[in-house]
Amino acid sequence: MPTFSRRSVPLLFTLLTALALSLTACGGSSSSSTPATLAPPLPEPVEPQPEPEPEPEPEPDPPTAPEPVNLHWDDSYQRDVDYPATVTLPQQLITVRDGTRLAATLILPADADGNAASGPFPTIATFTGYNQFYSGSTFADPALVQRGYAYITIDMRGTGASQGTWQAFGPLDHNDIADALQYIQQQPWSNGDIGLNGASYMGITGLLAGAQGDPAVKAIFAIVPMGDAYRDIVFSGGQINLGFIPLWMTLVTGLGVVPTPAGFDNRTPGYTLGTLLEHLQGALTDFQVPVIASALLGGDRAYDDPFWRVRSPLEHADNISAPTFIVGGLKDIFQRGEPLLYEALKGHTTAKLLLGPWEHLDGSAGAGLPRDGVPDLGRIRLAWFDHYLKQLDSGAEQFPPVTQYYLGAERYHTAADWPHPQAEVRTFYLHGRELLPLFGSLSSEAPTKKHSTALLQTPLNGLCSASASQWTAGLLGMLLSPCSAQNNAVELFEAVYTSAPLEQDLIINGPIAGQIWASTTGFDTNVVVRISVVDAKGLSRPLTQGIQMASMSANDSTRARYLDGELIQPWHPFTRDSGQPVRPFTPFQADVEVFPTSAVIRAGEKLRISVGPSDFPRLSPIPDLLTSLLGLMTVYSEPERASRVNIPVLPLAALPAS
Repeated sequence: MPTFSRRSVPLLFTLLTALALSLTACGGSSSSSTPATLAPPLPEPVEPQPEPEPEPEPEPDPPTAPEPVNLHWDDSYQRDVDYPATVTLPQQLITVRDGTRLAATLILPADADGNAASGPFPTIATFTGYNQFYSGSTFADPALVQRGYAYITIDMRGTGASQGTWQAFGPLDHNDIADALQYIQQQPWSNGDIGLNGASYMGITGLLAGAQGDPAVKAIFAIVPMGDAYRDIVFSGGQINLGFIPLWMTLVTGLGVVPTPAGFDNRTPGYTLGTLLEHLQGALTDFQVPVIASALLGGDRAYDDPFWRVRSPLEHADNISAPTFIVGGLKDIFQRGEPLLYEALKGHTTAKLLLGPWEHLDGSAGAGLPRDGVPDLGRIRLAWFDHYLKQLDSGAEQFPPVTQYYLGAERYHTAADWPHPQAEVRTFYLHGRELLPLFGSLSSEAPTKKHSTALLQTPLNGLCSASASQWTAGLLGMLLSPCSAQNNAVELFEAVYTSAPLEQDLIINGPIAGQIWASTTGFDTNVVVRISVVDAKGLSRPLTQGIQMASMSANDSTRARYLDGELIQPWHPFTRDSGQPVRPFTPFQADVEVFPTSAVIRAGEKLRISVGPSDFPRLSPIPDLLTSLLGLMTVYSEPERASRVNIPVLPLAALPAS
């Protein structure tokens, strides 16, 4: 139906008036001076015809029952080697579109005398930032090579023996990866089919390689990869990560500026020295130092923008069509992003998710497998590549969609999806105690009385905690092993809320949201939420945690996750414009993203939630040190400001008895 603006009404009225006047002028009035004429005879009435019977609508097709999902692992797949040995060829250079040369090492199947087989072979590729020369052949899996795969490892731009300046997954890296994929397909040892394999850095580049859209990429096996550069690791909660990022920057930079006898012949004189000078100059003037300085001093790098998004595989997941297997860890530095990657992929390609009880290094190796019917990572990977690169009947397509380790139950369980389809939300309200304000309780009932707890904003609390071990990739856990197994020490400086002993098991599965009402005497503060289970001896065993900077706690509800109408995973923009002022003594609500977990709290044990202002060394109050240091943070528990934590839980029947 046409619509009319207010301006069209006078015109419409004029047209209707003119039409009426013209009809009058044509003889509608008995006072006209023109003699009246007889009207023509009316037509004979016509019998109304019955309406034709409408054509019957076709019967809708009966709903198709969803295909059953396999939830059982088969660990029987194995096959003998095709070749008795492998051979590593001299390091070679790949020239990419801007003339930069990337160093690459190729390993081929070989006979017993070490002679390379002729091929061609499907190729497994790994793109590394950790200098393949000093890492030896640790990135390549000889078991794959002996079973008929070529394996190529490539130093990314600005690392190892490759030219250029390190980009840390930036746009030039994307171009280099695309060029390297084309190079592989053109080599006589390649049959044109490529699989991507690797852990951590190499898992990230494998996903970015899949996102290039090259049809030659047939499968991806990404172990402990990052999903969102900003939120997963560098600035989760809005504060710079002082636990892992300095270690990582030092590792990549150090391995990039040590001499590398790359073994090139006389056609490349001075290559090693020139490459080292490029790496050093890039670190000082182009990337590492400028990026760190901008992040620490509150420059553009301190906020989420295209710089971080282009480096985030989640932003490119829609472009990945190759079947992808994601391996993650419940205590990994990328704990947040690994299940999100599975979610982003499952709707348009084959995707599988395996979450173990791991920190980063253990997760890279799949420590403890095989267990509970789940094969070790080497066997899973072989089946994955054999199916999608060699079209062998390995059963990989029938792997369970999701396999998770459940802390507390201490075993793996499978599921049809993540989060678990049967999850429902339970809200636990924080209740203060008048006589012991630091030791409150938990209840499903909202508070009816006013309570508050004041905490000193100490910036260093958290050093003796499971979080400190996690966010140093297990390093502090090895040095301070008692701290990694308990939260009792860190809880001494936090407000602690503990449930009564549970009457039945509580099964937790998925991301968690802490909605905490607080205030500060300063101009900013962090809000840390830890989830623990307390045993009969009072040991507080850590499950997961989250942190949120108060001034950056604006929640975008259009991108956040809700369950049963309750927030379980906030989404914070972390842009300059999304910042909001924190006024001294003025209450605010911080929606804290507590990273996902899967756990069983047994009957008789207690659920504990603790709230504090610091999680060092994971995050530092820099660049907001002066606005938050040595203030007081107050946590509220009252009817108007009911602090609470929303936890996805499963019915007891969701997990078979172990």
